[in-house]
Amino acid sequence: MAAIFQHRSVSLKVVCQVKSYISSSSTPPSIVGFKFSDAFQHLKSRVFGHSITAAEAKAGRIVASPSSTFTTKATDSFSDRPSAVQEMHVYEINELDRGSPAYLPLSQKPINSLGDLVPFSNKLYHGNLKKRAGITAGICVLIKHVPEKKGDRYEAIFSFYFGDYGHISVQGEYLTYQDTYLAVTGGSGVFTGVYGKVKLQQLVFPFKLFYTFYLQGIGELPAELLGEPVPPNPDVEPSPAAKAAEPHACIPNYHD
Repeated sequence: MAAIFQHRSVSLKVVCQVKSYISSSSTPPSIVGFKFSDAFQHLKSRVFGHSITAAEAKAGRIVASPSSTFTTKATDSFSDRPSAVQEMHVYEINELDRGSPAYLPLSQKPINSLGDLVPFSNKLYHGNLKKRAGITAGICVLIKHVPEKKGDRYEAIFSFYFGDYGHISVQGEYLTYQDTYLAVTGGSGVFTGVYGKVKLQQLVFPFKLFYTFYLQGIGELPAELLGEPVPPNPDVEPSPAAKAAEPHACIPNYHD
């Protein structure tokens, strides 16, 4: 028993000495690598390898260091992008010189069926039909054959290429028997950051289509891409100069 009381006495003495040292020392000790000064004087955290103060964290200003994989800012917002709608018009014309479309009947059924694929690429002309603008390129996945409409429903994923100006990507429903709207999903060049929708008008299936873009999220488009279109009708044709891709009748470095 005496040994036990002696052990307790020594333990209490050690604890009291530690408390006394902590309260009197101007430099608090480190405990398991954690400094009291860091915890109570600076209260810093580590976020993606970058130190931030408690005030910064509370304000939402959390920014990764340059070496981090990504950066998060609480102030980032899509609302910063331009919201004005700009209209742009183009004709897509299949002149039967590109081997398009290529029909791949993966369903192996006698009628158009779910899963059949249709890769395609056609020529693009400015809405006024006076300039060659580029090409389309993409694929349609057949979703449903609609015999009562004498047509089909596709899921379309494709892009419009405009030479040096960049490209626009779209996706959505394509019906061979009526007008449809597709979503504008992005772009490059002058179309970087674009969003919106495009109206697809079928003029002569599958040879002539007319598109009206309603574009948002980008700066003012070059005048060369804008302007009043020729009213869509099945008889429209590009100008001879545009069809021949003469230098004055093409946009810069148009895709072919």
